[in-house]
Amino acid sequence: MSIETLNERSRAVFRNIVESYLETGDPVGSRLLSRMPGIQLSPASVRNVMADLEETGLLFSPHTSAGRIPTERGLRLFVDGLLQLGYLSSDERANIESRCVADGKRLDDVLLEATEMLSGLSHCAGMVMVGKQDLPLKHMEFVHLQDGRAMVVLVTEDGNVENRLINVPAGLPSSSLRQATNYLNARLTGKTFEEARRDIQKEIAGRKAELDELTARVVEEGLASWSGAAGSHESLIVRGRANLLDDMKAAEDLERIRQLFDDLESKKELIQLLELARDGEGVQIFIGSENKLFSLSGSSVIVAPYRNASSEEIVGVIGVIGPTRLNYARIIPMVDYTARVVGRIL
Repeated sequence: MSIETLNERSRAVFRNIVESYLETGDPVGSRLLSRMPGIQLSPASVRNVMADLEETGLLFSPHTSAGRIPTERGLRLFVDGLLQLGYLSSDERANIESRCVADGKRLDDVLLEATEMLSGLSHCAGMVMVGKQDLPLKHMEFVHLQDGRAMVVLVTEDGNVENRLINVPAGLPSSSLRQATNYLNARLTGKTFEEARRDIQKEIAGRKAELDELTARVVEEGLASWSGAAGSHESLIVRGRANLLDDMKAAEDLERIRQLFDDLESKKELIQLLELARDGEGVQIFIGSENKLFSLSGSSVIVAPYRNASSEEIVGVIGVIGPTRLNYARIIPMVDYTARVVGRIL
């Protein structure tokens, strides 16, 4: 169904019900509707229109003899066909830009600040997914732990440090670990992991490397431990979950939020959901059961991909999650502008 299939008075009644519900969270009755500007219908006529809208699946009554609220299908129709987006003021834009400023900050700190800012402005939970990136390397080192074990430490140019444990030949002298460390650092600095791995493996295969057999095995074991993972980050940041506890109106709201908190712990599935946002242009909106992850908690997700300014490649997704009763008109442009600011910084 499209909004064009509704006649003018059905559209007016539907718009007022949804807008009132999004503002108050309460069901809207026929008597209240009949007094709203632009309706000009008696309560009896309004009830007939509401009954028709309920029959089409756009409205439902949460309680007997209560007013109506929009279904998820109704919210989708409203967002796609009737929603009038608001505009960010110059002060709001300046606030977003100042909170996201990157001077002296690591990328993770910038994204954390942006997420907390979105959470505060939207009164929802803010979230950001940092997509997989093969970052330039700064340093790689082997550290002896005990007989037959060593730790591989890798540092990327953005200051991120990660560790892996590997098996090494029993009785391996510490000199072999030092030689492996020196050999790798002479060849990987400034390159991405995949670039360095490809060159080093080619060199070892061609027997051009000045390494003894034991040290060569250590180098290959170290490279294998990072293959497909080193310098490649796909992480999720969620901030402001406490905001989701605000404005609860009934015991079922508490159960919905409990379910949502459980869902947020399923970060693997959440990352999969956010990756869907990369398939479209601009802001993506997922309402309730439109996504499997949040179908039980009745939540909406508003997200936008952000791009690396130099290559225009989508490198992550940022947005908010909250109840389906969101201030879509305000939050959509907020998420969109924040994603563009983060992209410029990158």
